[in-house]
Amino acid sequence: MPVNVKSLSLTARLSLLFAASAVFVLLGLGWVVERAVQNHFIEMDRHEIEGKLSLVRNLLARAPTGAALDAVPQQLELALVGHHHLQVTVFAGDGSVWFSSGSARLPSIRLNGTDDERWLEWSASEAGRELDYRGLFAQATSEFAPPFSVAIVQDVSHHEVFMRDFRRTLAVVSALAALLSAALGWAATRAGLRPLRRVAALAARIEASRLGERLPAAHVPAEIEALAAAFNAMLARLEDSFRRLSEFSSDIAHELRTPVSNLMTQTQVALAGAGDDEGKREQFREILYSNLEEFERMAQMIGDMLFLAQADNGLLKPGRDEIDPVVEVRALFDYFDAWAEERGVTLALEGKAPPLAGDRLMLRRALSNLLANAIRHTAKGNSVWVRLSAELGEIRIDVENPGVEIPPEHLPRLFDRFYRVDASRQRGGEEGAGLGLAIVKSIVTAHGGSVQVSSAAGRTCFQLRFPTG
Repeated sequence: MPVNVKSLSLTARLSLLFAASAVFVLLGLGWVVERAVQNHFIEMDRHEIEGKLSLVRNLLARAPTGAALDAVPQQLELALVGHHHLQVTVFAGDGSVWFSSGSARLPSIRLNGTDDERWLEWSASEAGRELDYRGLFAQATSEFAPPFSVAIVQDVSHHEVFMRDFRRTLAVVSALAALLSAALGWAATRAGLRPLRRVAALAARIEASRLGERLPAAHVPAEIEALAAAFNAMLARLEDSFRRLSEFSSDIAHELRTPVSNLMTQTQVALAGAGDDEGKREQFREILYSNLEEFERMAQMIGDMLFLAQADNGLLKPGRDEIDPVVEVRALFDYFDAWAEERGVTLALEGKAPPLAGDRLMLRRALSNLLANAIRHTAKGNSVWVRLSAELGEIRIDVENPGVEIPPEHLPRLFDRFYRVDASRQRGGEEGAGLGLAIVKSIVTAHGGSVQVSSAAGRTCFQLRFPTG
């Protein structure tokens, strides 16, 4: 049954990779060793054969008389004692065998002169066995006879037997090494992947009530460190999202409970005092007007929440109008002028900026929220400043007002929904539902910009940055 590699675990894959690598390395090393051993055998054989050829030539050349030449075969027999795999054959000038120390079958070779030496390798069947030979064919001279032909032959079958045993041993060792490498690779991989198993175990335990757990950053391998950091960052984002969701649910319940309670109370009072006289009808009208205000407030809050929901799901598609920031700010000044004058607050514009591409109504809504917030928190006799500038490919709009500084711990959460600096969350007469700054951030983000807030030295400044073009 074929194994599907894709279905194997990472540990099994790495173990197989270790085993294959070990086999590949051993086979490669074995091939190198085999070539080296064979070359060593060839050099040994050549050295021994060339030595015996020199011996034969020396004995033939130094024979002083014909009788001494006749004694050379006996000298050769004595010199070849113990050389079982070596055969020396000397042919007379007429081609007959003058001396031979063995019975190996020799190929027919015709030599041309005393300087002609030929190396040959061949195989022959003898006594039902296949034997391998390596030999040197050359000539030797004597003063008392025509040139002799000399064949020095080495039986190299024992070398081949050794090489076959070597290859067989190499195959067995490679198989054992593959198994050992697979086992060691499995153990090493399993130990190395322990952090991944901790990630899996932690992920299996994750639920809404345990989002505060984190992977330990210490003793994590460098390869897993980035994964552990990303996993911890994901848990932090999930924890923050669940916290915001929980706070959102609590805040929206708080915001809706008050107007609903007011509506119920006023309706109960109206029903308890029902009558037909003119005074009762006037009281009913006042109650209905009060209820209308609560309905309008609830409708506004629901509309704002739907707007933020669209922003969260990427459904806000800003237009591409060419907007002059100076014109828009002055138009908003005209809109807020009566209210600001009533509160004794002055609206001031400083600087200028090039036109930006965006949605005119969205931009007006964002600036309107910031101006309303600034006027509301500015004491009588002071000014709200709107400063325009352009720098480094960005258009910057600052809305700044004097007033009580916002504590630093509150600044990062000012743009959260329903968030108020006042921990009691009691709604004043002019306070909104706490969605205005969240809407500002969603509008700026939809335009590819960013929003920041700073509060120091008795002044609070909201900075809007939009890309040019």
